[in-house]
Amino acid sequence: MPATAVLKSRSSLEIEISRAIIRFEKEYMGRGPLETKTYVIDDLVVIRLKDVLTLAERKLIETQRDRSAYLVKQSRNELLAAARPMLEAVVRDITGVDVQSVHTDLSTRTGERIIVVTLKERLRFGDCDEGRVA
Repeated sequence: MPATAVLKSRSSLEIEISRAIIRFEKEYMGRGPLETKTYVIDDLVVIRLKDVLTLAERKLIETQRDRSAYLVKQSRNELLAAARPMLEAVVRDITGVDVQSVHTDLSTRTGERIIVVTLKERLRFGDCDEGRVA
């Protein structure tokens, strides 16, 4: 891959990543999000997933025990850490660029998860997307 990857369309790439993440969540985590939106900015991929908690996780959080929310967040983080090679492969296959790092957080209050992927190279897009502000 050249020093700067050139892709056809930012929006088509964002849609493709969102669909792949939905598949990943369903196959690996057992439940897909209600809504997913991806934003690509230079060498950064930000993925926002809404309503990712399972019924069991929501019930545990509703008990409002001191550790309930912490346990749900920890288990989700451990699962994603174990699946990181798969997640990186998905992003690499779609963007054509190697992944540098993956960061994530989950809100146990809203059921929203954010995944931030940093790439080893900046992504560039055709003229139609150059002026787009994400």
